[in-house]
Amino acid sequence: MTLQNKVVVITGASKGLGKALAQDFASRKSKLVLAARSKTELEEVCKELGALPVLTDVAQEEDVVNLAAKAVKKFGKIDIWINNAGVRIKRTPIEEVDIKKFHEMVEINLFGTFYGSREALKQMRKQKAGTIVNILSTSASEGKPTASAYGASKMAAIGFTKFLRNEARDAGIKVISIFPGGLKTNFHQGQVPKDYDRFMPAARVAEKIVSNLEVPEPQEELTILKV
Repeated sequence: MTLQNKVVVITGASKGLGKALAQDFASRKSKLVLAARSKTELEEVCKELGALPVLTDVAQEEDVVNLAAKAVKKFGKIDIWINNAGVRIKRTPIEEVDIKKFHEMVEINLFGTFYGSREALKQMRKQKAGTIVNILSTSASEGKPTASAYGASKMAAIGFTKFLRNEARDAGIKVISIFPGGLKTNFHQGQVPKDYDRFMPAARVAEKIVSNLEVPEPQEELTILKV
């Protein structure tokens, strides 16, 4: 796929992997619609890249509906939608998990992915083409102690993505699962892993994700491991 002039929506785009993805697409002259909860950071990134900012909390259904509507109003279509927004809570034993924070995390990691995928699918069915990319996690399936809450939220998103792929295939819509290993971002809630020096720069992971979209037959499940 040639990415020049393709309309790309990215959630969680104000920092970390989302920002790196936006920068990579911008270098390939894509048309960007960027979403995040942080107004100041989002506007700074959009000003830098010439993108359309849409203040969005992906846990709020109406925000995601609005995001898709603004993308279509501005550009008339959506070629690629990337569900990147995600959070984690501090790792704790299961019996110490903060249930309120757990619920909030599921709202973002699972429902945010669902809302974004649904709105993208609605528009892409009209176009009879498009690509949905869901940023998942290698750690979700590892069963690491003290990571049960985060792992559960991501495992649910992984399962949803498999069903989404099968549902969208006949409509000519691609659904791609991305499984990044450790990234050097501020995602770790102050609990920096012991092997953090082996984690990958966000720009490197973004380049691999975007490059996969350029090939004639992108990998449907792309794992990007730390060194």
